Amino acid sequence: MDTGTAGTGKLLVVIPAFNEEAAIAEVIASVVRAVPHADVLVVDDGSRDATSEVARRAGARVATLPFNLGVGGAMRTGFLHAARGGYAAVVQVDGDGQHDPSYIPHLVAALADHDVAVGTRFSPQCTYTVNGPRRWAMAGVAGVISALLGTRIDDATSGFRAAGPRAIPVFAQHYPAEYLGDTLETLVIAHKSHLTVTQVPVAMRQRTTGRPSHGGVRSGVEFVRALCVVALGLVRRWPVAADVAP
Repeated sequence: MDTGTAGTGKLLVVIPAFNEEAAIAEVIASVVRAVPHADVLVVDDGSRDATSEVARRAGARVATLPFNLGVGGAMRTGFLHAARGGYAAVVQVDGDGQHDPSYIPHLVAALADHDVAVGTRFSPQCTYTVNGPRRWAMAGVAGVISALLGTRIDDATSGFRAAGPRAIPVFAQHYPAEYLGDTLETLVIAHKSHLTVTQVPVAMRQRTTGRPSHGGVRSGVEFVRALCVVALGLVRRWPVAADVAP
């Protein structure tokens, strides 16, 4: 991992990236414009392209994983770096440019009263749209998570989120790498660890590459799998977050 001034900014923006050489430089630049005081860590998740080299040239600190672990594995690397570096907050920003870094200050502000802040795409200021069976499945999962947490979370699968000082050590040791672990199971972990969660309306950009949409059958299968992830997270034992002095 590249060395740098870890912890001096107290805010760490972690960008998990897999084969994002075309987008990563602009993502880093937009993060720096939004929060120039933050440290930026790109976790190259086993890319087969020049993601690491482009990220370094753009000024980010880079952790290069030897093979692809998925977003969860990449984010655990980021949280470990944050815990060891004494950061007060971690914000996740995807490497494909879909997240709008100008909302990072809003997510961080929410950490004044909560341990985890989730950026929701389904808000009046967001033009991001999901329709049909996939939207129904997402709404169903959000309903289950909201009931579990006792607070409304409209976009439980959003990866645009922030974690505060009580959450960082928990996620550094227990951030799951399995399917949907980086989104749904982390919220279950937060609940079981007595961390408080809130949502923040954000704008997100439409995906420019790939095909995120699913048909009715696939969406139904994904919904069932998501419920299984939540159920397994509930029966596992998780540590209770320690109080952190301000």
